[in-house]
Amino acid sequence: MRVLEIGPSETRSRGGMAEVIRDIRESEVLGRTFEIDSFPSYIDGSLPVRLLYTLYGCLRFLTCCRNYDLFHIHMSERGSVFRKYFYLRTVKRAGKKAVVHIHGAEFLTFYDGLSGRKKELVDSLFRQADLVLALSGSWKRELEERFQMKACRTLYNGVDPAKLQPAVSDPAEHRNAFLMLGRLGERKGTYDLLAAAELAIRQNPALTLCLAGDGEVEQVRALVREKGLERNIAVPGWIGGAEKLRLLREAATVVLPSWHEGLPMAILEGMAAGKAIISTTVGAIPEVVGPENGILVEPGDIPALAEALLRCSGDPEGLVRMAESSRQKVGETFSVRRTHETLAVYYKQLMEQGGRDGTTVDQRDCAGV
Repeated sequence: MRVLEIGPSETRSRGGMAEVIRDIRESEVLGRTFEIDSFPSYIDGSLPVRLLYTLYGCLRFLTCCRNYDLFHIHMSERGSVFRKYFYLRTVKRAGKKAVVHIHGAEFLTFYDGLSGRKKELVDSLFRQADLVLALSGSWKRELEERFQMKACRTLYNGVDPAKLQPAVSDPAEHRNAFLMLGRLGERKGTYDLLAAAELAIRQNPALTLCLAGDGEVEQVRALVREKGLERNIAVPGWIGGAEKLRLLREAATVVLPSWHEGLPMAILEGMAAGKAIISTTVGAIPEVVGPENGILVEPGDIPALAEALLRCSGDPEGLVRMAESSRQKVGETFSVRRTHETLAVYYKQLMEQGGRDGTTVDQRDCAGV
């Protein structure tokens, strides 16, 4: 069976969705049964570049649609929704099966802000999809309450623990080192974290923070200089590969104080690398992070965030316990192998049963498929 993944370019776009697509395409588990290719519908760049590439992608897709049996469409919010509507409509007109995979952290907020006509288009998208995938159980329930769908299932993001093994280190040796991975800006809570770090550093001058990612890099660097925190806070910009592993190895705690999230790859990577997690009570994060492996605060609660930084830096034994729990959770539930075993079940159900029978498969029940 031939499957085509549709979403951001694996090589010309940044972010978790491109990583998910790459992992699915390269999956040994899925590769036993399915022949999987990826189709880039989007690349990073200026607005003219993105618009031209969108048009090019749509035209190119018309020539290859007939070559595949199943289409896995990855979607976030805003422009992504309307681009993917074209792909879904084309697939359904060709009489093929389509999976719509919702990644957007602000999808429901985006939907609520649409005009009536645009809401009808999104409603139509959900009705046409043969299967909708949500990143968590809570997201699944929300989507089912808001939209009419043939079927909706949960599919957690997953990471490969073996790839993160070089980043595992003794958290007690790095108890004062904190790392944030992701796009810098308001949504990810970057400015809240800066304010909290400033408070925490007053009580623990040895505390260090690295903010690694793209987005509002220069604005964040300027604010660090303005606060006089250059000795404690580094802003290297976007990093990947060996540099990401090095920064993870030299930190004990991964911090992501987002206002909106799905299931962030940065948190899962931090867990696989044996880190404690400080994050917020949004999206699927509470399904991944609990008191056994981290600390959750409300979005925007800067004093609580500062206290979490100080608590982690002052409790090396607690960091060791949380690190062990993080790695255990990834192995049991959030490994990429477990995710792909679950996805293989969903693909097979969709093609064999049409995705209409309401059968429920829990990700935790799919090991060994």
